[in-house]
Amino acid sequence: MEFEPVIGVEIHVELKTKSKMFSSAPTSFGMPTNTMTVPYDLAFPGTMPIVNKEAVAYGIKVTKALNMTLDKTLYFDRKNYFYPDLPKGYQITQQFRPIGKDGYVIIIKDGQEKKIRVEQIHLEEDTAKQIHLSDISLIDFNRVGTPLIEIVSMPDMTSGEEAMKYVEAIKEIVTYLDVSDGKMENGSMRCDINISLKEKGSSVLGTKVECKNLNTLMNIKAAVDYEINRQKEILERGDKVEQETRRYDEGKKMTVLMRKKTDAVDYKYFREPNIIPIDLDDGFIYDAIHSMNKLPNEYRVELKEKGLDNYEIEELLKNRSFVLYFEDCLLLKVTSAKVLWNLLMVEVMGYLNKTEKNLEDLKFPKEYLVSLANLLADNKINSKQGKELLAKLLEENANPLELVKKLGLEQISDPKFVEEIVDRVLQNNAQSISDYKNGKDRALGYLVGQVMKESKGKCNPSLAKEMIQNKIGPCGKR
Repeated sequence: MEFEPVIGVEIHVELKTKSKMFSSAPTSFGMPTNTMTVPYDLAFPGTMPIVNKEAVAYGIKVTKALNMTLDKTLYFDRKNYFYPDLPKGYQITQQFRPIGKDGYVIIIKDGQEKKIRVEQIHLEEDTAKQIHLSDISLIDFNRVGTPLIEIVSMPDMTSGEEAMKYVEAIKEIVTYLDVSDGKMENGSMRCDINISLKEKGSSVLGTKVECKNLNTLMNIKAAVDYEINRQKEILERGDKVEQETRRYDEGKKMTVLMRKKTDAVDYKYFREPNIIPIDLDDGFIYDAIHSMNKLPNEYRVELKEKGLDNYEIEELLKNRSFVLYFEDCLLLKVTSAKVLWNLLMVEVMGYLNKTEKNLEDLKFPKEYLVSLANLLADNKINSKQGKELLAKLLEENANPLELVKKLGLEQISDPKFVEEIVDRVLQNNAQSISDYKNGKDRALGYLVGQVMKESKGKCNPSLAKEMIQNKIGPCGKR
């Protein structure tokens, strides 16, 4: 019997607001335990919630980015359950009227686009952080009340790779919008994934198993793939999959049982009585949407038009600060986007990684990097000279145009000058010419190297190579 996986994902995204969802307490990460709270966060009697305006604006932006229908009236509901990480004994969320519904994102798998439907997103507050020790559990209330967006997908994914790519797409969107830092390792994004198997071709779904709190993209793929295989083995031996909540043990490379589910929990949702419905002003909605940052897919189109290939685009998009830096450089009349990409993503990034610095630590203005890129693209200097100039640029904040003149590095592309040197090199290297004609293609590199040596590195190597090939003919033929 063949089975088909059915996978849905719930993602909790912490928002980068200055204060919490329903109180004025700050949302700073990494502060001393239980210092980022006000009386409302700890459920002191008489305290009342006040809706965070910026969090609502962020919710509108995410709704728009996920191609969703926006509910122009905000409703909040109580989700009732007693747990030590919620002092009030209930969570304020949006059960019945989410801020956004019926959207989608596009993922790319094996070069093909696939639409993953997004059922809804809703605004809510986070819980406190529990710290479990050997014999006691501690609670840090700093996180309680932090604004969250919960993004609920439809069960449109069929593999660990698709689930990973979906979460990656959501992470890209929220970080480029700058509504969240998307740092899964810090808990800013947390994923719960529902996995079941059904008979191939059947519309009857199998028993759902939930994998909780997956905190890296690779763990998402590994956990889902493991769970698919685990459930398949159970069904193939004639047993039934039990409804469970599991977690992924990274050390054992497997999902392990947290708890079994017997009945659905009744949270007794009802409308939050302390927050009246809020009609969103058209101007407020307009301002939120028109202040949105450019999204990754918009950059993909623009960068493709500039001549970058898919690999270069995806590598650049991994870090928004590099994208913004690259975009600023493009506005300064770059001759070749590819040459600029190589300088930024290979040479400059290598330097920053080695020195443990950030782009903000670079001493030179963007205009200098563009000048260096244009010198290379226009064949006024060769790659070796380009690296020498970049080294000085990184350490001395020196203008590349001035350095080229000062150091006499400008590349010579005058055909007459280059040809004279090429002719001399060919006259003195008959054996290398013979080797090349006999099929030893490395001899060509040697001949070009001799031209560069003869010209003290100033000849245009591409022009020299072309002239040599024209004069001695193709490799392997006499």
